[in-house]
Amino acid sequence: MTTSTHNLFDWSPEAVIFDCDGTLMDSERHWQEARSRAFREHGLQPPPGFAERAVGLHYEDCGRLMAQTVHKPELAEDLAAALLDHFLALVTDEPVTMPGAVRLLRLLSGHLPLAVASNCPRVVVEGSLERAGLLAHFQYLVVPDAGDGVRPKPHPDVYAVAARLCGVPPHRALAVEDSLTGMEAARRASLRVLGVGPRPQGQGPTRADGWLPSLDAPELVAWAHALAGPPGSQQP
Repeated sequence: MTTSTHNLFDWSPEAVIFDCDGTLMDSERHWQEARSRAFREHGLQPPPGFAERAVGLHYEDCGRLMAQTVHKPELAEDLAAALLDHFLALVTDEPVTMPGAVRLLRLLSGHLPLAVASNCPRVVVEGSLERAGLLAHFQYLVVPDAGDGVRPKPHPDVYAVAARLCGVPPHRALAVEDSLTGMEAARRASLRVLGVGPRPQGQGPTRADGWLPSLDAPELVAWAHALAGPPGSQQP
């Protein structure tokens, strides 16, 4: 555990806002396969290193990036549509939670507001969380919505809206994220950030206030127990 993570766990947030893909749900592998299928469907090959560039992007932004990297910008909408179709088929067949997600949410649920801030379409987030038995833990679910002016990450909108719905100032909320795109969004919204998963190279980890390898890290579980308090202490 880094010094910054230790300092983060000396703090008690008033709400916790989770990313979904790669944080709660083990779905990044589905996105990677969906990207590969969308490329192949159009007779294209993913450029080297594309998977790392695409992590955390909204599927429409990813479609545009896919088209740009193969120098076919006219295919942006078609690639985005194919990407979403393939992902929906894959995630419907095999929804899998990330290690520690179920236990952590059970510890925190009812003790402070919980929300999801995701770049995925609402139908994807709701469906995957419901199939995994996690949806009931969350009071709010925020996704990009052009009609409401809510822009996708790395814009801060989804985290800013989620904190407002939870009724807390953004700086009193904790974001839990696995992607640098999501961490950038949370930081721009003034939330503190816990990164989970493999630490990327370079300066990326500095976007988080702390970093742990997974949601079942012992120090995170102990922190959640402390936040939850003694049995029977749930909020009304």
